Amino acid sequence: MDAEANVTDEDLRRFVLDGLDEDGRRLEREELPLLDEAERQGRLRVLRTDDGQGLMLVPGPAQAMTERTPVPFEEKARWLREEVEGTGSHDVLRLLAAAYDTHHGWQEEWRPTPISG
Repeated sequence: MDAEANVTDEDLRRFVLDGLDEDGRRLEREELPLLDEAERQGRLRVLRTDDGQGLMLVPGPAQAMTERTPVPFEEKARWLREEVEGTGSHDVLRLLAAAYDTHHGWQEEWRPTPISG
């Protein structure tokens, strides 16, 4: 990976972590976190794994067959922070960043490419 891509991934990583921090503050003010709003809009989804032991991030309005309740924001945010800090996946970072596309610092080139089917 070239130096420009590394800077971009680091910028994306910081942008997502800042968005998660802001969502935490929104929740404290009893406002809907933007991540939860993105899920409501069907832009992404955080689901429990089949064994119920972990979480997974998927694009679009996915629904787990056994899922009955949404994953609480605090649990999602904790898991996503770990994922964001440890991932090398540009696609994962772009998917999460898109939940914060109304924030200052958003760059349109970060928008994920729609999945055609």
